[in-house]
Amino acid sequence: MPKQEENAKKRSMDDKVKDLEAKRVRLHLGGGKERIERQHASGKLAARERIEKLADKGSFEEIGAFCLHRATYFGMAGKDLPADGVVTGCATIDGRPVHLASQDFTVAGGAAGETHSKKVADMMAMSLKTGTPFVFINDSGGARVQEGIDSLAGYATVFYHNVMLSGTVPQVSLICGPCAGGAAYSPALTDFIIQTEQARMFITGPQVIKQVTGEEVSAEELGGPQSQMRYSGVVHLIARDDAEAIDLCKRLLSFLPSNNLEDPPRLPFNGKLKADAEMRSVVPVDPKVAYDVRDVILRVVDHADFLEIQPGFAANIVIGFGRLQGRSVGIVANQPCVMAGALDIDASDKSAQFVRFCNAFNIPLVTFVDVPGFLPGVEQERGGIIRHGAKLLFAYSAATVPKITVVLRKAYGGAYIAMCSRGLGADRVLAWPTAEIAVMGAEGAAEIVFRKEIDAAEDKAARRQELVDAYRETFSNPFVAAGRRLVDDIVDPAETRRAVARALESLHSKRELRPQKKHGLIPL
Repeated sequence: MPKQEENAKKRSMDDKVKDLEAKRVRLHLGGGKERIERQHASGKLAARERIEKLADKGSFEEIGAFCLHRATYFGMAGKDLPADGVVTGCATIDGRPVHLASQDFTVAGGAAGETHSKKVADMMAMSLKTGTPFVFINDSGGARVQEGIDSLAGYATVFYHNVMLSGTVPQVSLICGPCAGGAAYSPALTDFIIQTEQARMFITGPQVIKQVTGEEVSAEELGGPQSQMRYSGVVHLIARDDAEAIDLCKRLLSFLPSNNLEDPPRLPFNGKLKADAEMRSVVPVDPKVAYDVRDVILRVVDHADFLEIQPGFAANIVIGFGRLQGRSVGIVANQPCVMAGALDIDASDKSAQFVRFCNAFNIPLVTFVDVPGFLPGVEQERGGIIRHGAKLLFAYSAATVPKITVVLRKAYGGAYIAMCSRGLGADRVLAWPTAEIAVMGAEGAAEIVFRKEIDAAEDKAARRQELVDAYRETFSNPFVAAGRRLVDDIVDPAETRRAVARALESLHSKRELRPQKKHGLIPL
């Protein structure tokens, strides 16, 4: 080949590479420097900046960077939308592979069209094939109206893949901007939602609500993170900004396995299981005195490292992740300082969903019990406390992971059963000396069991107190339950951490077979 011709071909390739590099630079600018600056001014990061903070340095591999939309209506023909408004690909987080998608609000407001949604769904499909978690960073104005039903069909594809991934790989949604209309249902189908304080998430916005109902409500009141945490229970964690949301996502993933066929990662742990004498004073002996159960949890888990989930929703139950000797555990605990720790509709839903997640991903469950019963009231009955409470019964009964229960104080009635009693398949039941396992409290029980004796007594008040004391003497200790094999051991509170850790170690290889069926029918 003549040298001149060879140089011409070389120059041609060099030109093509330069052209490619120029296109990549254009892609990385998204909607342009001005729009990125507006994103920063509003307290948000750009789509690619979020990925850079989330992924290990240099690990992100973009997939589908040059995808183009096919829309031709309403001025869309030939319109340049870099990456079609969503950055997708794979990366590692703390050395573990994930697939992810990050919507780019600087490109057409991050609106989702056919190609946009297809890119997201393709990454979800790769998560399923490779057994890796899927992280979706939401920042979008909603469906791309110029694409009409094509955008709706795209959403449907994403929802379908959410369901396919459910229970197979962990799915985490970060809400870092608007997430409105049908777009909100994809996060709702994932396992965890982390929303920033600047973000708003709702199905119908304030303007629509005002037009339809005449009711005025602000976007913050309707779709802000506090609202979606406290009232709806949709959000699991709230972050101040994008950076904190990303840190929370990393911390959350550190507790979870990559898929349902793996155990959660175990961290090195060289500490000794020492007795904790101060634990004896954490829980008041008087069953009427409140305390914060998180003080117990922090003393049991490694390094007091406890990631509480949904702390602002149904605060009468505490759920979250911790570690024992480096092993991940899911923790469920009644919260006596809120509604005395009674179970209500929201607490039942919150804890049942968490139990089912832990079971799906091989995370052992540790349950701390101090519950006076299900919350009474007309509102609860009409709201379906029977149906919602049954969800918790179903979730614990269906769970096959190691289940360890610690009865701290009160354990009354159906709520005692629902909090992973021996009858629901608890593998190890431990109790403190202060444990009271009974149908109900001594005062209420005495009124039923000894009504005739109290009515017949000359001094009714004195006789009533005498019989209340007798009932309490019988049931206000765990030895009756231990005698019936409903409690395996009665432990010194100081030995709680050691006892739970040993139980967890001995149950680590647990295998439990269940009847073959398509799926159980949880009372939704």
